[in-house]
Amino acid sequence: MGRAQFSRIASHLFLAISSPLPPWHSALLLTPAFVAIVAMAAIRHVGSVAVAWRTARAASVVMLIAAVAGAVVRVLTQERVSSVVRSDTIGATTLILVGFVGWVVIGYSQAYLTGDPYERRYIGRLLATIAAVAVVVVANHLVVLVLAWTATSLAMHGLLTFFGDRPVAVAVAHKKFILARCADLSMLGAVVAFATTFDTFRIDRITAEVTASGTLPTGAHVGIALVALAALLKCAQLPFHGWLIQVMEAPTPVSALLHAGVVNLGGFVLLRLAPVVDRATGTRALLVIVGTTTAVIAALVMTTRISIKVSLAWSTCAQMGFMLMQCGLGLWEMALLHLLAHSLYKAHAFLGAGGVVRQTQRKQLAPKAAAPAASSLAGAAAVALAGTLVAVWLWGTLPFSEPPSATIVVMSGIVALALVPLMSGGTRRGGRALRPALIGGTIAVPLAYFALHDLFGHFVPHGSRPPAALLVFVAAMFALLFIVQALCAIAPTGMVSRRLYPWIYGGLFIDEAFTRVAFAIWAPAAPRPRTVTLPLVAATPLFARTPRDRSLP
Repeated sequence: MGRAQFSRIASHLFLAISSPLPPWHSALLLTPAFVAIVAMAAIRHVGSVAVAWRTARAASVVMLIAAVAGAVVRVLTQERVSSVVRSDTIGATTLILVGFVGWVVIGYSQAYLTGDPYERRYIGRLLATIAAVAVVVVANHLVVLVLAWTATSLAMHGLLTFFGDRPVAVAVAHKKFILARCADLSMLGAVVAFATTFDTFRIDRITAEVTASGTLPTGAHVGIALVALAALLKCAQLPFHGWLIQVMEAPTPVSALLHAGVVNLGGFVLLRLAPVVDRATGTRALLVIVGTTTAVIAALVMTTRISIKVSLAWSTCAQMGFMLMQCGLGLWEMALLHLLAHSLYKAHAFLGAGGVVRQTQRKQLAPKAAAPAASSLAGAAAVALAGTLVAVWLWGTLPFSEPPSATIVVMSGIVALALVPLMSGGTRRGGRALRPALIGGTIAVPLAYFALHDLFGHFVPHGSRPPAALLVFVAAMFALLFIVQALCAIAPTGMVSRRLYPWIYGGLFIDEAFTRVAFAIWAPAAPRPRTVTLPLVAATPLFARTPRDRSLP
C-alpha cells in the first residue's frame, strides 16, 4: 500500500473514530497556559522578588506535570478534537517540550538576573511568552492559533527590549516587531482565505476535507501560501534573518527561549496544516527554495564568526531553513524530529555558552591542526557516500521496511556529506585504528536516519513525493556547500577563501539593505533610560550622608 493511499485511509478513519474532546480533557490541555497566566497575575501582588521567583518556578513545575499528564491521556485514548483545542501526538510531544524548556529557562533566569531592578517585570513577560506558546501548540481553531502566535511575539518583544537603554537592543527588536506584524497580517489573510473556502475555522476539518477530496481550491492555495510566508518571516529566513542574528543584547535565557521555543513555531504551524501544504506545489517550491538557500548561506556564515552566541544564532537560521526545506519536501516526520531535537540542543547550547567560551580558549592554546589534504576529503566523501548506498540496500532488504524513497536517499546523502569533516579529522587524529569505526558510522548513521523516519512517520501525515526539480535543487545546493567548505578548509589563505571571506562574513550584506528600507519606513524609538537602584552598604560609610543622598536607598 502506498503512503498516499495510507494517508487518505487514515484521514477517513480519523473522521470516523475521533470523538469530541470532553471538557475535562480540554481543561487539561489548557492547564499549562492557565497556570502561567495565574502565576503572572500573582507575582504582581507578592511581597518580594524571591517569592515571585518561587511562584514562577512552582508554576513551571505544574505546567510540565500537566503536559506529561496530557501526553499520558493521549496514549491511553484516541485522538480527540474540539472547536478550540485538540489532543494528538504532535501537540502532546511539543507541549512537554514547551514545559521542559520553560522550567529550565525559569530556573536559569533566577540566577542570571538576581539583583536586577526589573526582575518582576521579566518574570511576567517570561510567563506570558510560555503561556502563549502553550496555546499555539494545542490550538485547533485558526483564530485562536493566530492570536496566540501574535501574543507570543508581543511578549517576546518585551523580553528582547529588557535592556531598553541599549540602542542596539531597541533597534533590532523594532526590526523584528515590523516583520512579526507583517507575518500577523499574512496569517490574518490566511484565516480569511480558509474560512471563505471551507466555511470553518477548525484546522482538523480543513485538513480532513483537503485529504478526502485530494484537490486544493484556489482560496486554499492563497491561504497556505500566506501561512508559508508568515513562517518564513517568523523563522528568520533570508532576507528577513537579520533580527535573529543581532538580538544578542537580550539576556542569555531569553536567547535560549527564543531559539528553543519561539522561532521554530513556524514549522509547527506548517505541520498542523501538512495535508494542505502537501497539495500546494507553489508553496512547497517556495519553502524548499528559500529554506535551502538560507540553510546553505547561514551554514557558511556561521563558520566565520568568533562570538559564540552569534555563531549559534546563524546556526539557528540554518537549522530553521533546513526544517522548512523538509516541510516543502513532504518530510513531515523528519521536520517534527528536527523541531524537537533542535529545541533541546539550542536551549542547552545557549545556557551553556559560558562553558563553550572556556573550551574555545583552551583550544586556542593547543597547536593548530594542519589543513586537510584534498585527497583526504575526497576519500572521506567517497566512503561516506558508499556507506549511505550500503545503508539504502540494507534497509530495503529488511522484512518490515520499504525501500527508501528518492527524497530520503537525497537527505541521507546530505547527512553523509556532513560526516566527512568528522571522518577526515578522526582519521588524522586516530590514524588507521579509527578507520573501521568511522566506516561503520557511515552505514549506521543513515540506518538510524531511516529508522527515525519510519518511527516518526507513525505520528504525522505522510507527505507526497516532491517534484524531481526540487530534489535536484536541494542536492546541488548542498553539494555546492560541501565543495566551498572543502576548498576553504584545504587552502584557508587561498584565492577562493580570500575572495569569498568578506562576502560570507557579511552574510552577502543582505540584511543591511533590508534594514535601511525598513527603518526608512518606520524608524525605531529612542532608547529609554533605565533606572538602577544602588544596593545598601552594610559597612559604615566613609562620609556622612547629606540630605541630597536620602534619595538613595
